[in-house]
Amino acid sequence: MTNVPLSEHDGTVTHPVTAAVARRRLLPVVVLRDARAAEPLASALIAGGLHTAEVTLRTDAAIDAIRAMATLRGFLVGAGTVLTPAQVDRAVEAGARFVVSPGFSPAVVRRCQDIGVPVFPGVATATEVQMALDAGLDTVKFFPAEQLGGAAMVRALAAPFPSVRFIPTGGIHSGNLPAYLAQPAVLAVGGTWMVAPDLLVQADWNEITRLTQAATSAAGEV
Repeated sequence: MTNVPLSEHDGTVTHPVTAAVARRRLLPVVVLRDARAAEPLASALIAGGLHTAEVTLRTDAAIDAIRAMATLRGFLVGAGTVLTPAQVDRAVEAGARFVVSPGFSPAVVRRCQDIGVPVFPGVATATEVQMALDAGLDTVKFFPAEQLGGAAMVRALAAPFPSVRFIPTGGIHSGNLPAYLAQPAVLAVGGTWMVAPDLLVQADWNEITRLTQAATSAAGEV
C-alpha cells in the first residue's frame, strides 16, 4: 500500500493517518521510561495544538505507553524505532496507527503492508529512497537528518524523486525547523525538542505545552 498518492508535492494526501501527520507538519518523537507519563504527555501535546506522537520502542515502557495514548479520543499514536515484524505486531496490537523505522527493512515494510498500517521507513541515500519506491511507498523518514546534510540534503534527494515525501528527523530543533518546513518535499518534521527527556523526567507538562505551541506557531508561519 502507498501511504500518500504520487502527487509531486501538490498537497494531496489521501490516507487519513498520513493526512493527520501532515496536518500540523510536526511529529514529536517520544522516549518514555514510565508509561504512567503517557496520558499527561498526550494531554500536554493536545493543549499545545498537536494530536499526534511517535513513541519509540527504545524502552520497556513503550508498548504500555502506546496503549495508554491510544485510548485518548482524537489522539493518533504511532510506534517508532521498529526493527522487526514482531515489533510491528506488538505495537499495532497496542494501538499504534503507524510505524516508523530508523532504516529500510523490507521485512518491516512487508508486515505493515500486509496488515494495512502506514509505514515510514528510514532512508539516508538515494538507493534507499528507490527501494522505498520499489516497495510501493512514497513517504519516508530521512534520518539522521542533520548529520546527513540537513535541509539541503532533503532538497537534493527530492530533485530526482519528485513523488517522494520526507519526514526529516534527527538533530532538528526550533532554530533549524523553518529551513526544513520550507522544503516542498517535507511532509512533516520529527523531533524531540518539544518532549525532551529532562522535561519528561520532571513531568513539566506546562513547558511541553509551551514548546509545542511555539512549534505549531512556527510551522504555521512557514
